[in-house]
Amino acid sequence: MTLTGTPGTEAPTTAAELLARAKALAPVLRARADEIEQARRLPADVVELLRGTGIFRMCFNREWGGLELTSLEQTEVVEALAYGDASAAWCGVIGANTGIYSNFLDQAVAKEMFPRPDMITAGLLQPSGRAERVPGGFRLSGRWSFGSGIGHCDWVTSGAFVYQDGEPYASPDGSNPHESRQFMVPRAEVVPIDNWHTTGLCGSGSCDYTVTDVFVPEEHTYTFSTVHGRPGPLAQPDAFTRSMCGVPLGVARAALDHARETALTRVDRMTGTAWSDSFRVQVTLAECEADYNATRNGVYGSMRRQWEVLAAGGTLDDLTPDERAASPLAWLHAFRTSRSIVNRLYDLLQTWSISRTSPMDRWLRDTTTMCQHLIAQDRILQSAGAYLVGGRPEFGISLGIV
Repeated sequence: MTLTGTPGTEAPTTAAELLARAKALAPVLRARADEIEQARRLPADVVELLRGTGIFRMCFNREWGGLELTSLEQTEVVEALAYGDASAAWCGVIGANTGIYSNFLDQAVAKEMFPRPDMITAGLLQPSGRAERVPGGFRLSGRWSFGSGIGHCDWVTSGAFVYQDGEPYASPDGSNPHESRQFMVPRAEVVPIDNWHTTGLCGSGSCDYTVTDVFVPEEHTYTFSTVHGRPGPLAQPDAFTRSMCGVPLGVARAALDHARETALTRVDRMTGTAWSDSFRVQVTLAECEADYNATRNGVYGSMRRQWEVLAAGGTLDDLTPDERAASPLAWLHAFRTSRSIVNRLYDLLQTWSISRTSPMDRWLRDTTTMCQHLIAQDRILQSAGAYLVGGRPEFGISLGIV
């Protein structure tokens, strides 16, 4: 199959073109899902197919040659890829966040680091390492988990706590008794650990990795509290989390379409009733469609309102508390409801689901695994709930609070 957007072709210039390429790539990814899963990482040519769609440039600003897609447009692209394969979509959205990170780096430095708007960054933002202050920068060491896509990235961003002379370093303004930052390291300075043996998202290559006493220049570090790029809706602390929910939504849509297609050809062997006339089948499909529609509309509705305010020059503080909390709640609900939909459809199809040759098997495992990500955990609920009642969110960045 020849794809528009394969390597060597011209990069897309609009959101519609990128989305069309992602939809065209989906059946190719579906056909190669077994191979991707067995490899436990994306094959090199699959990475290049993703690059050819333009997904890795979708968050870069237009003046950098990027597409600067809205959060809604980004999520649509991720959904389209996840319809084909969840691991490929997962790595796609994570790599695409490079354009978002660039907003928080010194712009001259960022342009040197990312000479092309389709470069890929991977890594764990949670501060799990140690960075000792030295003249001109830091010496970084540590071990991080869940480095999705680290096998094919250009840069690795890792969170670490800062030390000076062996002691915890406090922010000069007194805002943080032990400062943490993000550290950008070239992929060649990072050692992956081949330990990604999981239930689902097997092809994402989300293994652990280590960095040992690597010098990181000050200008290759950043925090989400300081924007150096052009202000805008994507230069926000929560921007890198928004479109991840496109992965479970895309999988849920794929599972729904598969179940509906199956229902058109099956006959109950005990009663001779066509599945299309079965009350059980009809009710289950309708319930799942209702949940999918409500969940997806919640995601896009909250994104749309957030984007309207930010694109008009406002800030996240200009949203009402309900509007601001709606976004992380919608993301979490997308993960959990998609898993529920896949579970119910798995049961609906019964023994036709259990074979490794059935896509339902992979979708069940993929949605179960992705729901273990922080963005689908109770800490998001706590943070949104705390914000609504004036408490302290544990994971404030999900609300754009640093």
